[in-house]
Amino acid sequence: MPQIGARLVAACMLALAPCAFAAVSSSGNTANAAGIYSCVDASGKRLTSDRPIPECLDREQRVLNKDGSQRKTLPPRMNAEERAAAEERQRQKALAEATLKDAVRRDRNLMLRYPNESVHSKARESALDDLRRGIAASALHLKELQEDRKPLTTETEFYKGRRLPYKLKSKLEANDAQQQAQKDIIAQQTAEIARVNALYDAELARLKRLWAGATPGTSGDEASAPR
Repeated sequence: MPQIGARLVAACMLALAPCAFAAVSSSGNTANAAGIYSCVDASGKRLTSDRPIPECLDREQRVLNKDGSQRKTLPPRMNAEERAAAEERQRQKALAEATLKDAVRRDRNLMLRYPNESVHSKARESALDDLRRGIAASALHLKELQEDRKPLTTETEFYKGRRLPYKLKSKLEANDAQQQAQKDIIAQQTAEIARVNALYDAELARLKRLWAGATPGTSGDEASAPR
């Protein structure tokens, strides 16, 4: 009976041995997979650990393999100020990317709208024609008002040295106000013509660079990249 019990114990030990070896092997592999962390702290002391070292969270930590070769570098963790700066850099980068994307879209739309200079010139003239017609209409109205004022001015000669009748005075004031309104319109339309021409000039300069091969969205001096 004792011999039978001994055989049973031996058999159990042999059966459990592979499991124990696998557990030890797995534990060793896990430790090896985690790596060895190494750094020099603020006092100049070199530290090592099987996990990130708290004393070196503000500096780089080398992650080593079991044989001492370097696997990677763990960057320092950021403080609040550094994190805010990093976020601002990321925000600026995203803004620049969005601005570039918008510039590319505008340039492509511009070339679709104006495939050549002739089409662009026609668009300019169309925009200016409306303004020129407005100036011409105001100029004609101004001339009519000036003609209307002549008999009123002549009538005032009868009242030299005396107060003008209320009705005559009102007509003169109304005529003056209407003339000034037309002069203001002409000045505004003339300024608008200058503004529109400046816009079309800048647009044409941009288009010429694009037609010549500049990459949409760039400053315009770069040649388009080969496709």
